[in-house]
Amino acid sequence: MSPDLDALEFARIAQALRAAPTPAATAEEIVYYVRRQLDASHAGLTLIRSRQRLETIAQTDPVVEQADRLQYELDEGPCRDSSWHRQTLISTNLAADPRWPRWAGKMCALGVASVLAVELTDVDDRRIGSINVYWTRPRQFTADDVAFANIFARHAALALSRSLDEAGLNVALDSRKLIGQAQGILMERYELDESRAFEVLRRYSQDHNVKLRQVAEHLIATRQLPSSGGMSNRSRGTVAAD
Repeated sequence: MSPDLDALEFARIAQALRAAPTPAATAEEIVYYVRRQLDASHAGLTLIRSRQRLETIAQTDPVVEQADRLQYELDEGPCRDSSWHRQTLISTNLAADPRWPRWAGKMCALGVASVLAVELTDVDDRRIGSINVYWTRPRQFTADDVAFANIFARHAALALSRSLDEAGLNVALDSRKLIGQAQGILMERYELDESRAFEVLRRYSQDHNVKLRQVAEHLIATRQLPSSGGMSNRSRGTVAAD
């Protein structure tokens, strides 16, 4: 199948991707759509996480997760190279491809014959990851296939980047709200001002190696800091001294 999509169709695709409610849902829309359009056997999406770590966040089949995990473990493969080097990579016949000898051999054993990997780059030219598409039979890629993959990847990257940013913002806002509620509880109970109440939460979080959000959630739910004895001695001292 050679995709023949015009600008209006790509706009519709972009709108559908932006409508997905979460980053995971956006990624799932991306992989299922690209698999259908390229008449592929499997598809997946690799995301670049913090500390230069790659993670598969969506896949149409367990084979994709196996394929990606092997790339991460062997430190070779098209989705790895595409993610790090901003390349669109194709292999019409993995059995005869010398670029990734260890990975290709294992993929052939899993029944994968051809692959296409296209980079995901956001509007700020920041690397996000890659879309990875697999076929169980050798495939001859046309210029239209590659053109579609690159244009679609651009729309997919923008939608995914926006979804990730919105999710991060929502988490930050939720955390801020929870911490504010927890501060209110401490302020009322111990007659603290806002800054001193926050210091109690922060110090407890550091002393017990517990995330500040988790400390706040526990305090709101139980009206106690998360330990069998309530606050730590150091936190008690902070309240008493304040």
